[in-house]
Amino acid sequence: MGNTFGKIFRVTTFGESHGAAIGAVIDGCPPRLPLSENDIQAQMNRRRPGQSAYTTARKESDRVRILSGVEKSITLGSPIMILIENEDTRANDYEELQNIPRPSHADFTYRLKYGVTSTSGGGRASARETAARVAAGAVAEKFLKLSHNIQITAWVSAIEDVEWEPDSIAHITREIVDKSPVRCPEPTISARMEKAVAKAKNDGDSVGGIISCICRNVPAGLGEPVFDKAHALLGAAMLSIPACRAFEIGDGIEGSRMRGSVHNDLFVKKENRIGTETNRSGGIQGGITNGEDVFFRVAFKPTATIRIEQKTVDYDGNEITLPPSKGRHDPCVLPRAVPVVESMAALVLADLILQAGMYK
Repeated sequence: MGNTFGKIFRVTTFGESHGAAIGAVIDGCPPRLPLSENDIQAQMNRRRPGQSAYTTARKESDRVRILSGVEKSITLGSPIMILIENEDTRANDYEELQNIPRPSHADFTYRLKYGVTSTSGGGRASARETAARVAAGAVAEKFLKLSHNIQITAWVSAIEDVEWEPDSIAHITREIVDKSPVRCPEPTISARMEKAVAKAKNDGDSVGGIISCICRNVPAGLGEPVFDKAHALLGAAMLSIPACRAFEIGDGIEGSRMRGSVHNDLFVKKENRIGTETNRSGGIQGGITNGEDVFFRVAFKPTATIRIEQKTVDYDGNEITLPPSKGRHDPCVLPRAVPVVESMAALVLADLILQAGMYK
Protein backbone atom coordinates (compact mmCIF):
# COMPACT_ATOMS: atom_id res chain seq x y z
CA MET A 1 0.00 0.00 0.00
CA GLY A 2 3.03 2.28 0.14
CA ASN A 3 2.89 3.50 3.73
CA THR A 4 6.66 4.09 4.04
CA PHE A 5 8.53 7.18 2.83
CA GLY A 6 12.29 7.72 2.47
CA LYS A 7 15.43 5.65 1.90
CA ILE A 8 17.56 6.22 5.03
CA PHE A 9 15.35 8.48 7.14
CA ARG A 10 12.33 6.20 6.69
CA VAL A 11 8.86 7.00 7.97
CA THR A 12 5.91 4.61 8.13
CA THR A 13 2.55 6.08 9.11
CA PHE A 14 -0.35 4.01 10.42
CA GLY A 15 -3.99 4.34 11.48
CA GLU A 16 -7.32 5.44 10.03
CA SER A 17 -9.29 8.67 10.31
CA HIS A 18 -11.83 7.40 12.86
CA GLY A 19 -9.84 4.52 14.33
CA ALA A 20 -8.40 4.35 17.84
CA ALA A 21 -5.17 6.12 16.95
CA ILE A 22 -2.77 7.20 14.24
CA GLY A 23 0.98 7.52 14.36
CA ALA A 24 4.38 7.07 12.79
CA VAL A 25 7.44 4.87 13.09
CA ILE A 26 10.73 6.56 12.16
CA ASP A 27 13.63 4.29 11.28
CA GLY A 28 17.05 5.70 10.42
CA CYS A 29 17.05 8.77 12.66
CA PRO A 30 20.64 9.29 13.87
CA PRO A 31 21.42 8.58 17.54
CA ARG A 32 22.28 11.21 20.17
CA LEU A 33 19.80 13.73 18.74
CA PRO A 34 18.15 15.79 21.51
CA LEU A 35 14.41 15.16 21.18
CA SER A 36 11.36 15.53 23.39
CA GLU A 37 7.61 15.33 22.90
CA ASN A 38 7.50 19.14 23.19
CA ASP A 39 9.72 19.41 20.08
CA ILE A 40 7.03 17.55 18.15
CA GLN A 41 3.98 19.10 19.80
CA ALA A 42 4.66 22.63 18.54
CA GLN A 43 4.08 21.60 14.93
CA MET A 44 1.19 19.33 15.87
CA ASN A 45 -0.60 22.31 17.42
CA ARG A 46 -0.31 24.21 14.13
CA ARG A 47 -1.94 21.36 12.19
CA ARG A 48 -4.58 20.21 14.68
CA PRO A 49 -8.28 20.61 13.81
CA GLY A 50 -10.68 23.01 15.48
CA GLN A 51 -8.25 25.91 15.80
CA SER A 52 -10.33 28.58 14.05
CA ALA A 53 -13.65 29.30 12.38
CA TYR A 54 -12.02 28.48 9.04
CA THR A 55 -11.19 24.86 9.89
CA THR A 56 -13.09 21.67 10.72
CA ALA A 57 -15.08 21.57 13.97
CA ARG A 58 -13.56 18.21 14.87
CA LYS A 59 -11.85 18.53 18.26
CA GLU A 60 -8.54 16.74 18.57
CA SER A 61 -5.77 17.73 20.97
CA ASP A 62 -3.26 15.73 18.88
CA ARG A 63 -1.07 15.08 21.91
CA VAL A 64 1.92 12.98 20.90
CA ARG A 65 3.47 10.14 22.87
CA ILE A 66 6.93 8.79 22.09
CA LEU A 67 6.78 5.06 22.78
CA SER A 68 10.28 3.99 21.71
CA GLY A 69 13.62 5.12 20.33
CA VAL A 70 14.17 7.94 22.84
CA GLU A 71 15.56 7.83 26.37
CA LYS A 72 16.28 10.81 28.62
CA SER A 73 15.36 13.09 25.67
CA ILE A 74 18.08 11.59 23.43
CA THR A 75 17.47 9.44 20.35
CA LEU A 76 18.94 5.94 20.55
CA GLY A 77 19.28 5.24 16.82
CA SER A 78 16.55 2.61 17.10
CA PRO A 79 13.04 3.02 15.62
CA ILE A 80 11.09 5.93 17.08
CA MET A 81 7.39 5.21 17.49
CA ILE A 82 5.02 8.16 17.90
CA LEU A 83 1.38 7.64 18.89
CA ILE A 84 -1.50 10.11 18.51
CA GLU A 85 -4.83 8.98 19.90
CA ASN A 86 -8.04 9.92 18.08
CA GLU A 87 -10.37 11.58 20.58
CA ASP A 88 -13.33 12.89 18.57
CA THR A 89 -14.39 10.10 16.23
CA ARG A 90 -17.89 9.85 14.78
CA ALA A 91 -18.03 6.73 12.67
CA ASN A 92 -21.84 6.84 12.63
CA ASP A 93 -21.75 9.95 10.44
CA TYR A 94 -20.68 7.72 7.54
CA GLU A 95 -22.95 4.69 7.89
CA GLU A 96 -25.35 5.70 5.10
CA LEU A 97 -22.41 6.21 2.73
CA GLN A 98 -21.14 2.63 2.76
CA ASN A 99 -22.69 1.88 -0.65
CA ILE A 100 -22.10 5.33 -2.17
CA PRO A 101 -18.82 6.54 -3.70
CA ARG A 102 -18.53 10.19 -2.70
CA PRO A 103 -17.59 12.52 -5.59
CA SER A 104 -13.84 13.29 -5.77
CA HIS A 105 -13.07 11.15 -2.71
CA ALA A 106 -10.91 8.01 -2.65
CA ASP A 107 -13.89 5.74 -1.86
CA PHE A 108 -14.40 4.44 -5.40
CA THR A 109 -10.76 3.89 -6.38
CA TYR A 110 -9.84 2.41 -2.99
CA ARG A 111 -12.64 -0.18 -3.19
CA LEU A 112 -11.82 -0.86 -6.83
CA LYS A 113 -8.21 -1.64 -5.92
CA TYR A 114 -8.53 -3.36 -2.54
CA GLY A 115 -12.10 -4.64 -2.49
CA VAL A 116 -12.78 -2.97 0.87
CA THR A 117 -12.90 0.49 2.38
CA SER A 118 -12.73 1.90 5.89
CA THR A 119 -16.17 2.03 7.50
CA SER A 120 -15.81 5.70 8.39
CA GLY A 121 -14.35 8.78 6.74
CA GLY A 122 -11.59 8.41 4.21
CA GLY A 123 -9.61 5.88 6.25
CA ARG A 124 -5.97 6.00 5.13
CA ALA A 125 -6.87 8.50 2.40
CA SER A 126 -8.16 11.00 4.96
CA ALA A 127 -6.24 14.18 5.71
CA ARG A 128 -6.23 12.91 9.32
CA GLU A 129 -3.26 10.74 8.28
CA THR A 130 -1.15 13.86 7.79
CA ALA A 131 -0.97 14.35 11.57
CA ALA A 132 1.45 11.42 11.61
CA ARG A 133 3.50 13.04 8.86
CA VAL A 134 3.74 16.26 10.85
CA ALA A 135 4.93 14.34 13.91
CA ALA A 136 7.66 12.63 11.89
CA GLY A 137 8.49 15.87 10.08
CA ALA A 138 9.06 17.62 13.40
CA VAL A 139 11.74 15.04 14.22
CA ALA A 140 13.32 15.62 10.80
CA GLU A 141 13.24 19.38 11.40
CA LYS A 142 15.10 18.98 14.69
CA PHE A 143 17.76 17.01 12.84
CA LEU A 144 17.99 19.62 10.06
CA LYS A 145 18.28 22.49 12.51
CA LEU A 146 21.11 20.90 14.48
CA SER A 147 23.00 19.61 11.46
CA HIS A 148 22.76 22.58 9.07
CA ASN A 149 20.47 25.19 10.70
CA ILE A 150 17.96 24.57 7.91
CA GLN A 151 14.78 26.57 8.40
CA ILE A 152 11.57 25.72 6.56
CA THR A 153 8.69 28.19 6.34
CA ALA A 154 5.48 27.80 4.35
CA TRP A 155 2.54 30.16 3.96
CA VAL A 156 -0.72 30.49 2.08
CA SER A 157 -0.18 32.57 -1.05
CA ALA A 158 -3.57 32.02 -2.71
CA ILE A 159 -7.11 31.03 -1.80
CA GLU A 160 -9.62 30.81 -4.62
CA ASP A 161 -8.97 33.93 -6.75
CA VAL A 162 -7.24 35.93 -4.00
CA GLU A 163 -3.47 35.73 -4.50
CA TRP A 164 -0.43 37.36 -2.93
CA GLU A 165 2.87 37.85 -4.78
CA PRO A 166 5.35 39.57 -2.42
CA ASP A 167 8.29 41.62 -3.67
CA SER A 168 10.49 39.84 -1.14
CA ILE A 169 10.09 36.76 1.04
CA ALA A 170 13.27 37.27 3.05
CA HIS A 171 11.34 38.53 6.08
CA ILE A 172 8.73 35.75 6.27
CA THR A 173 8.88 33.59 9.40
CA ARG A 174 6.48 31.13 11.00
CA GLU A 175 5.70 33.68 13.69
CA ILE A 176 4.54 36.16 11.05
CA VAL A 177 2.63 33.47 9.15
CA ASP A 178 0.77 32.32 12.27
CA LYS A 179 -0.56 35.79 13.01
CA SER A 180 -3.09 35.17 10.23
CA PRO A 181 -5.95 32.68 10.79
CA VAL A 182 -5.52 31.56 7.17
CA ARG A 183 -1.70 31.74 7.39
CA CYS A 184 -1.16 34.47 4.81
CA PRO A 185 1.58 36.89 6.00
CA GLU A 186 0.04 39.98 4.35
CA PRO A 187 -2.81 41.33 6.56
CA THR A 188 -4.83 42.97 3.79
CA ILE A 189 -4.73 39.90 1.57
CA SER A 190 -5.34 37.66 4.57
CA ALA A 191 -8.58 39.52 5.31
CA ARG A 192 -9.76 38.96 1.72
CA MET A 193 -8.88 35.27 1.94
CA GLU A 194 -10.78 34.96 5.21
CA LYS A 195 -13.87 36.39 3.52
CA ALA A 196 -13.53 33.90 0.65
CA VAL A 197 -13.33 30.95 3.04
CA ALA A 198 -16.20 32.27 5.19
CA LYS A 199 -18.44 32.68 2.13
CA ALA A 200 -17.69 29.17 0.89
CA LYS A 201 -18.41 27.79 4.37
CA ASN A 202 -21.72 29.67 4.59
CA ASP A 203 -22.65 28.32 1.15
CA GLY A 204 -21.87 24.77 2.31
CA ASP A 205 -19.07 24.72 -0.26
CA SER A 206 -15.26 24.71 -0.25
CA VAL A 207 -12.29 26.47 -1.87
CA GLY A 208 -8.72 25.56 -2.79
CA GLY A 209 -5.51 27.52 -3.18
CA ILE A 210 -1.72 27.58 -3.17
CA ILE A 211 0.94 27.21 -0.48
CA SER A 212 4.44 28.64 -0.99
CA CYS A 213 7.45 27.28 0.88
CA ILE A 214 11.05 28.40 1.38
CA CYS A 215 13.82 26.22 2.80
CA ARG A 216 16.76 28.31 4.00
CA ASN A 217 20.39 27.23 4.55
CA VAL A 218 20.05 24.11 2.42
CA PRO A 219 23.59 22.94 1.54
CA ALA A 220 24.68 22.48 -2.05
CA GLY A 221 25.02 18.95 -3.38
CA LEU A 222 21.74 17.30 -2.36
CA GLY A 223 19.95 15.21 -4.96
CA GLU A 224 21.00 13.27 -8.04
CA PRO A 225 21.12 14.35 -11.71
CA VAL A 226 18.76 11.74 -13.19
CA PHE A 227 15.79 10.08 -11.49
CA ASP A 228 16.40 11.15 -7.90
CA LYS A 229 16.48 14.88 -8.62
CA ALA A 230 15.95 16.93 -5.46
CA HIS A 231 12.94 18.72 -6.94
CA ALA A 232 11.49 15.44 -8.23
CA LEU A 233 11.63 14.02 -4.70
CA LEU A 234 10.09 17.18 -3.27
CA GLY A 235 7.38 17.02 -5.92
CA ALA A 236 6.59 13.39 -5.11
CA ALA A 237 6.43 14.23 -1.40
CA MET A 238 4.07 17.15 -1.92
CA LEU A 239 1.84 15.32 -4.38
CA SER A 240 1.41 12.54 -1.82
CA ILE A 241 -0.42 15.00 0.48
CA PRO A 242 -4.22 14.58 0.29
CA ALA A 243 -5.87 17.21 -1.95
CA CYS A 244 -2.55 18.30 -3.49
CA ARG A 245 -2.87 18.70 -7.24
CA ALA A 246 0.24 20.53 -8.50
CA PHE A 247 3.87 21.30 -7.64
CA GLU A 248 6.26 23.83 -9.14
CA ILE A 249 9.86 24.62 -8.27
CA GLY A 250 11.23 28.17 -8.53
CA ASP A 251 9.43 30.17 -11.19
CA GLY A 252 7.65 27.00 -12.26
CA ILE A 253 4.99 27.47 -14.91
CA GLU A 254 5.63 31.21 -15.08
CA GLY A 255 9.22 30.43 -16.06
CA SER A 256 8.00 28.53 -19.12
CA ARG A 257 6.69 31.82 -20.48
CA MET A 258 10.10 33.53 -20.24
CA ARG A 259 13.04 33.62 -22.61
CA GLY A 260 16.24 31.95 -21.53
CA SER A 261 17.98 35.31 -21.32
CA VAL A 262 15.47 36.32 -18.64
CA HIS A 263 15.08 33.00 -16.85
CA ASN A 264 18.78 32.12 -16.49
CA ASP A 265 20.22 32.54 -12.98
CA LEU A 266 23.55 34.32 -13.49
CA PHE A 267 26.43 33.24 -11.26
CA VAL A 268 28.03 35.82 -8.96
CA LYS A 269 30.54 35.87 -6.12
CA LYS A 270 28.80 35.84 -2.71
CA GLU A 271 31.29 36.35 0.14
CA ASN A 272 33.12 33.01 0.34
CA ARG A 273 31.11 31.12 -2.28
CA ILE A 274 29.71 31.28 -5.78
CA GLY A 275 25.96 31.84 -5.89
CA THR A 276 23.28 33.07 -8.28
CA GLU A 277 22.07 36.63 -8.77
CA THR A 278 18.45 35.49 -9.08
CA ASN A 279 16.78 32.28 -7.95
CA ARG A 280 14.36 31.38 -10.72
CA SER A 281 15.58 27.77 -10.44
CA GLY A 282 14.31 27.59 -6.86
CA GLY A 283 17.67 26.55 -5.45
CA ILE A 284 17.97 23.39 -7.56
CA GLN A 285 19.81 23.03 -10.87
CA GLY A 286 20.28 19.76 -12.73
CA GLY A 287 18.41 18.03 -9.92
CA ILE A 288 21.04 19.08 -7.33
CA THR A 289 20.75 21.85 -4.72
CA ASN A 290 23.05 24.79 -5.50
CA GLY A 291 23.25 26.46 -2.09
CA GLU A 292 20.50 29.01 -2.69
CA ASP A 293 17.18 28.90 -0.86
CA VAL A 294 14.93 26.09 -2.07
CA PHE A 295 11.60 27.61 -3.07
CA PHE A 296 8.49 25.86 -4.36
CA ARG A 297 4.72 26.19 -4.53
CA VAL A 298 2.02 23.58 -4.01
CA ALA A 299 -1.59 23.76 -5.22
CA PHE A 300 -4.50 22.19 -3.35
CA LYS A 301 -7.98 21.43 -4.68
CA PRO A 302 -11.18 22.44 -2.85
CA THR A 303 -12.17 20.05 -0.06
CA ALA A 304 -14.22 17.22 -1.57
CA THR A 305 -16.65 17.00 1.38
CA ILE A 306 -19.32 19.70 1.06
CA ARG A 307 -22.75 20.45 2.51
CA ILE A 308 -24.48 20.60 -0.87
CA GLU A 309 -26.59 17.90 -2.55
CA GLN A 310 -24.73 16.15 -5.38
CA LYS A 311 -25.81 13.77 -8.12
CA THR A 312 -23.96 10.46 -8.10
CA VAL A 313 -24.56 6.70 -8.32
CA ASP A 314 -24.26 3.91 -5.76
CA TYR A 315 -21.95 0.92 -6.27
CA ASP A 316 -24.76 -0.87 -8.09
CA GLY A 317 -24.93 1.95 -10.63
CA ASN A 318 -28.27 3.36 -9.46
CA GLU A 319 -28.58 7.12 -9.78
CA ILE A 320 -29.08 8.83 -6.43
CA THR A 321 -28.79 12.24 -4.82
CA LEU A 322 -26.07 12.43 -2.20
CA PRO A 323 -27.38 14.50 0.71
CA PRO A 324 -25.32 17.31 2.29
CA SER A 325 -22.47 15.87 4.32
CA LYS A 326 -23.00 15.23 8.02
CA GLY A 327 -19.25 14.90 8.57
CA ARG A 328 -17.01 17.69 9.74
CA HIS A 329 -14.58 19.13 7.24
CA ASP A 330 -12.39 22.11 6.44
CA PRO A 331 -14.02 24.52 4.00
CA CYS A 332 -10.41 25.17 2.92
CA VAL A 333 -7.51 22.84 3.69
CA LEU A 334 -4.81 25.46 3.13
CA PRO A 335 -4.32 26.88 6.67
CA ARG A 336 -3.79 23.46 8.25
CA ALA A 337 -1.83 22.13 5.27
CA VAL A 338 0.98 24.65 5.87
CA PRO A 339 2.76 22.52 8.55
CA VAL A 340 2.14 19.41 6.44
CA VAL A 341 4.02 20.97 3.51
CA GLU A 342 6.84 22.00 5.87
CA SER A 343 7.01 18.49 7.32
CA MET A 344 7.18 16.72 3.98
CA ALA A 345 9.96 19.10 2.87
CA ALA A 346 11.83 18.31 6.09
CA LEU A 347 11.52 14.55 5.50
CA VAL A 348 12.92 14.89 1.97
CA LEU A 349 15.85 17.09 3.03
CA ALA A 350 16.73 14.95 6.05
CA ASP A 351 16.80 11.85 3.87
CA LEU A 352 18.94 13.56 1.22
CA ILE A 353 21.44 14.84 3.80
CA LEU A 354 21.86 11.36 5.23
CA GLN A 355 22.21 9.88 1.74
CA ALA A 356 24.92 12.43 0.94
CA GLY A 357 26.78 11.69 4.18
CA MET A 358 26.56 15.35 5.21
CA TYR A 359 25.93 14.57 8.87
CA LYS A 360 28.42 13.69 11.59
